[in-house]
Amino acid sequence: MKEIAQILAFVVEIEKLKGVHRKTRPVGLERVENSAEHSWHVCLTALMLKEYADEPIDIDRVIRMLLIHDLGEIDAGDTIIYQSETAENKAAEAAGVARVLRMLPDGQGDAYLALWHEFEAGETADSRYARAIDRVPPLLHNLHSEGYSWRENGVPKDKVFALNARIGQGSRALWDEIRMRLDGAVDKGWLE
Repeated sequence: MKEIAQILAFVVEIEKLKGVHRKTRPVGLERVENSAEHSWHVCLTALMLKEYADEPIDIDRVIRMLLIHDLGEIDAGDTIIYQSETAENKAAEAAGVARVLRMLPDGQGDAYLALWHEFEAGETADSRYARAIDRVPPLLHNLHSEGYSWRENGVPKDKVFALNARIGQGSRALWDEIRMRLDGAVDKGWLE
């Protein structure tokens, strides 16, 4: 069937996300993670922490958002978040995710593209929670590597605290815990 062939072509295309290297090292490893690993990690993190969302959420929608939120990196590549929230970078990611999702048959990609835009806007309970969770694994990577990517990329503590405060928009309890750990990283000199 033509539809199955299109879906299989999409599955092959998204495989490229495994080749997009990020700036953080997985805990205990000397290599950086790839974007596909990140997508898996944030989905499982979202599932485990769903009870701490500040508002009622639909975890299935959240997981779908998190699975597709970095697909645009296949074309745009990954830029460390502390430098990536520019109009140019957002446009490149939007074009990339749209291209990849157009591969799906019968407009199936339209619903996923709408979820991607919802995630990016961060205006619904589901997207606020998804955006909060998206920040957690990279922070844990840094907290368990003595601030490796913060130091490598010259990211100051003010920027780390300001950007990651969005965690509190999805889960105040989670942000309180993460902020306490970030304060500890400052005290240890990992984050200056």
